[in-house]
Amino acid sequence: HYSGDASLIDAFRHGHDIHRRTAAEVAGIPLEEVTDEQRARAKAVNFGIIYGSSAFGLSQQLGIAAGEAQETIDAYFARYEGVRRFLDETTAQAKKDGFVRTLMGRRRYLPDLGSRNRVLRQAAERMATNTVIQGTAADLIKKAMLDVASALEAGGTGARMLLQVHDELLFEVPVDAVDDLRELVVARREGAITLDVPLVADWGVGGSWYDAKG
Repeated sequence: HYSGDASLIDAFRHGHDIHRRTAAEVAGIPLEEVTDEQRARAKAVNFGIIYGSSAFGLSQQLGIAAGEAQETIDAYFARYEGVRRFLDETTAQAKKDGFVRTLMGRRRYLPDLGSRNRVLRQAAERMATNTVIQGTAADLIKKAMLDVASALEAGGTGARMLLQVHDELLFEVPVDAVDDLRELVVARREGAITLDVPLVADWGVGGSWYDAKG
């Protein structure tokens, strides 16, 4: 949504395995030829790049040479130019404003963006992009929780929202109301906000949280 990258948007809209598709596109091979190792590497790159990992950090995570890690990063940005643009524009705007905003308008001030200390300045630059992405994710789950809470109060399912862990919500619900609750929760999780890519909510049911995560 933030990068506006056409290839990534297409992948999410078609429900593709984003890490497998990234591996295929960066390596220039068909999806069906991507190995589990290539997918795992692409997953590390997908998350690492957006959160500011350096070639050294990526090399340590993947157990590869720093030069190979840099080549991987370069290939990623060459394929997904929208991501590079988002990172650069977010950092530049943050330096101009002194803060960044989440999608719903919450601000985080980053005074170290102007620091003469390179370590502090680079850390603040990583925080700028981190905040936009992870802060917006926090906005989304809280908006969904408010929507779900209102629906539960009005719906009479007898269910209770017990816990939030990152992007997961845990409920206690009578057995005969499971289907109604599933429909209610999924609809409000996926409809919490409109983005250029779909929000997809997975669900599970069980006698314990462990079983439900199955």
